[in-house]
Amino acid sequence: MSTRQASATGIPNQATEVHRWSRAMRDRPHMQGDIHEVESKSHSVMVYASAIVPGLLQTAEYARRVFAFFAPGGTDTDLSAAVAGRLDRQLALFDQARRFEFLITEAALRWRPGPAQLLLAQLDRIASMATLDNVTIGLLPHATEAVTYVPHGFVLFDLRDDSRARRGETIAMVETVHANLTVNDPESVARYRRKWCLLREAARYDDGARLLLAALTAELRAGGR
Repeated sequence: MSTRQASATGIPNQATEVHRWSRAMRDRPHMQGDIHEVESKSHSVMVYASAIVPGLLQTAEYARRVFAFFAPGGTDTDLSAAVAGRLDRQLALFDQARRFEFLITEAALRWRPGPAQLLLAQLDRIASMATLDNVTIGLLPHATEAVTYVPHGFVLFDLRDDSRARRGETIAMVETVHANLTVNDPESVARYRRKWCLLREAARYDDGARLLLAALTAELRAGGR
């Protein structure tokens, strides 16, 4: 972990913080409070999800199964606390003073941590949240020609004035297999923002997104498992 001086956000200036899951999960079993703290300081949150549905859009059962994969061997109490923390974070989606943008690949939409009914409910949840005025959801179909290469998901947080950070300051978070990375040096953050802009141009929105969700739903219903 970097030892450089921390900014007002609690994140070192000009640095990347590495929080290893093995240690973080011992200290804070599900880390939802930590992520919620950063989200609460942000006026805009931009999520690119390449492998699974973003946590802010997950149904309770989808989230439970994700946490079970992430921390196998956890108790029912741990899982319940993690799911409750994630659902508590989702209340921010109804705050009209804040904006949330999601870019989700078709691969993430198709990833199924349980039976077909679980994923059907999850796709319906995504369609429902897309109707909120402050929430934008773009989908990236397999059939769309690639415009860039991003090997993992990431989140960009534009911090608010009342977070005591400079207006326009942005941090990025990246989840890897071994650790959560928090990035706030301008050059690296700018690279993530450029990737975001490219992905956004290739995404389907509104009717295009609804058609893709409807096609995936029909495919699942036809499969019946």
